[in-house]
Amino acid sequence: MTTKEYSQEQLAAQPIGYWTREAAHLVIGGLRAALAEEQLTQPHWWTLNHIARAQGQWTRKALTEKLAPFDDQDTDFETVYDDLTARGWLTETDDHLTLTDTGEAGRIRAHDRNAAVHTRMRQGIDDATYAATIDTLRRLVANLGGNGDLP
Repeated sequence: MTTKEYSQEQLAAQPIGYWTREAAHLVIGGLRAALAEEQLTQPHWWTLNHIARAQGQWTRKALTEKLAPFDDQDTDFETVYDDLTARGWLTETDDHLTLTDTGEAGRIRAHDRNAAVHTRMRQGIDDATYAATIDTLRRLVANLGGNGDLP
């Protein structure tokens, strides 16, 4: 795909709100569509990744407290945990969550689907440009009173 080139002056005059909203809509939509191919939502994905990085360390309550601030769909995380348990992707011992081999295989499939979205999104954008974009956005967030730290 070829993207039309514009001058720095033209680009600097663009409304950041439009472009960040449009980018967020397309990125999140692409990731959600990729996850849906595994019958997963973003909260499922977040759950799988957090548990995979700390097997047997998360409780439902602690994980919900960690993930809820990122959720924009008022997800009932208990339903997510129950769904993953019913699929045989999670087990729970002494209130602590662990991925099963089936869960890890599903997480890897979902990761591969998400990676394809990220690859498509990053076409023609080198690491330095991508990093500069992230740094600019986090500074905008901080300038407007938000948390500019990396999550």
